[in-house]
Formats: sequence, C-alpha cells, structure tokens
Amino acid sequence: MLLAVLVGFAGACLLAGQASTSSEYQVKAAFLFHFAQFVDWPPEAFKDADDPLTYCTIGEDPFGGALDQSLRGKTVGGRQLRIQHFKQPQEIRGCHILFIAAGEQRRLGAAMASVSGHPVLTVGESDHFVREGGIIGFCLQDNKIRFEINLEAAEKANLKISAKLLALAKTIIGNPRGS
Repeated sequence: MLLAVLVGFAGACLLAGQASTSSEYQVKAAFLFHFAQFVDWPPEAFKDADDPLTYCTIGEDPFGGALDQSLRGKTVGGRQLRIQHFKQPQEIRGCHILFIAAGEQRRLGAAMASVSGHPVLTVGESDHFVREGGIIGFCLQDNKIRFEINLEAAEKANLKISAKLLALAKTIIGNPRGS
C-alpha cells in the first residue's frame, strides 16, 4: 500500500510536464495530500483525537477550488481533512498545513511569523521559499513539479518528516537531529 502511494506520488511529478496552470494546481493539491501522509505532528497540535487536519491558504486561492475538491472526503491518519482560506496573515489560525502561493510573496513574512513556534507545515512555491524558512518548497525542474525540504525549519516547527518523503525531495536543507 505504501509503495503504491509513493509510486503515485512520484508519478505526479511527471504529470506536471505538460501542465496548464489549472492542472499544475491539481498536481500540487495531490502533493499536499500526500505530504500530510509523511509528516508527523506532535499530539499538542490537535485539541482532540478527532480534530481534523486543517489545510490553509493565504490570499487568493491559486487552486481555484482544486484543493477543496482533491481533499473532499479523504482522511489522513484517521483524521478528516478541512480546508480554510484566509485573506490576511493575521487571520491565520488552526492550520496544520499552510500553503503560500508565489503571488503572496508580499505576505510571506507576516504569514510565516503568524505560524512561527507552532507545528505548521509551511508549503510554498516562491523562489527560495525553503531558504527563507519554509519547510517544503515547490520548484520546477525539466518542466516537472519537484520539491525541496528544509529539515531545520521542520524541526523548529516540531514536525517529523518521513525518510520516504525525504527520499523524493530534489534538495534537502539542514541535517536531521542526531546525524
């Protein structure tokens, strides 16, 4: 089962080669779903055992509803998935995964500050996102959607990223604790 998920996940990289903007975000929505399957949040990230895993976006929804559609009815680790769209960084709350689109570069600092010190998986698509403190950054390589991971940022957020996800990353910044 896990192998099938990873093969499907890696295959999403290949689908993006001919992607229009709409299908690019459908692929990114699939990545966001799979990222959650390979990240462990600390118990205090959830108020109750049945709290949903919450995905958030900031600003205009670049997915055009594709994220909502992609996640509808799915679960991760037995948790229902919820999607929230915020207009301003100061509104951000209750997120487990925060996606920051490239068009929201002007809000990047404020959005990152709003989740600093909280167990939030930050995912972005702007140039150098992971070098600016984001945890997972999308990038294009040979017309394929790939991603980079900042392990130091993940550790600061108290998130554990599976070695299986790390193996699929184009670039890993930082060393895991204890290496």
